[in-house]
Amino acid sequence: MGIIIALLVFGIIVTVHEFGHFICAKLSGIKVNEFAVGMGPKLLSRKKGETAYSLRLLPVGGFCAMEGEDLTTSDPRSFRNAKLWKRMIVLVAGAAMNFVLGIVLLIFLSLMFDEIPTTQILGFAGTKNDDGSITYYAQSYKDGLMKNDIIVEIDGTAVYSILDLNYCLETGKSDTHKVVVVRDGKRTDLGDITFHNEETGKYTDFGLITLKKTPVSVLRCSGQIFRSMGHIILLQLKQIISGKASSEAVSGPVGVVTAISETTEQSADLYEAVFQLLYMASLITINLGIFNLLPIPGLDGGRLLFCLIELVRRKPVKPEHEGYVHLAGMVLLIGIMIFATYHDIVRLITGG
Repeated sequence: MGIIIALLVFGIIVTVHEFGHFICAKLSGIKVNEFAVGMGPKLLSRKKGETAYSLRLLPVGGFCAMEGEDLTTSDPRSFRNAKLWKRMIVLVAGAAMNFVLGIVLLIFLSLMFDEIPTTQILGFAGTKNDDGSITYYAQSYKDGLMKNDIIVEIDGTAVYSILDLNYCLETGKSDTHKVVVVRDGKRTDLGDITFHNEETGKYTDFGLITLKKTPVSVLRCSGQIFRSMGHIILLQLKQIISGKASSEAVSGPVGVVTAISETTEQSADLYEAVFQLLYMASLITINLGIFNLLPIPGLDGGRLLFCLIELVRRKPVKPEHEGYVHLAGMVLLIGIMIFATYHDIVRLITGG
């Protein structure tokens, strides 16, 4: 059951992306030859007007095939014959739809909170003594963190929401971090702060202020988590490019589907399963949107880069030359996909 849900979620995310290209191409008057959900052999196909709509065997992708994407044609409604600004909108539309879907999912996620979390300190772990004094177990309090401080940066990484806060504290190499807060309206560098609960031995030695759920607080929370997810994705991408991340960090469609499936199946109840599913789906759709905007040949960002070159040069790059570049990019991406899929399958077999 988990695998079916995972495939459905992954398929919806990819379809939403391709639908962004499709609807903007249609509105721009660009001819769309085929809109496909899935890859590989066709299972179902129906032509309506000039466009064929198909459902394909492998639920790991999809495409919106426009007339004359890589070749010059005489058709005045081909992609390359469209005005530059229309082409750029069509290329950006896929990622934009992923971001819209991400925001919608995060709104539903935020609605599932009992109260809306913030990054403002409510208090610290401790116990009240008989004489009214408090014995604190929180090392962060002893190091100078105070009630009502708003944590805005940890180890040079901006903190936009509780997601960033947890990410920084959980992925840190030690319990000690360089912390910047907003205190009494002023940005204050606290220097080294150690997060350690002397009673439990864990880093969570503080509590956070929460807000009542209102339309404003829910929208603000979903926007903050959206920003955090994008921020974390870019941080991880930077680690991969710099070689600081291991090959285990690279995952393909098999790994994504497996992660969604395991998350839903291991949830304690339906509420937790839905919450985790919304979280995973939000992260994946935002990840897909960002990845597709990277200036890599073969991706939307690579095609957009050629549009920007055309904007500067005031004339397009020759279609055959651009085609060669995108072909090389696709070969590279397929190689990365094979590499990632191999590691996904190895992890499945070994349980790693």
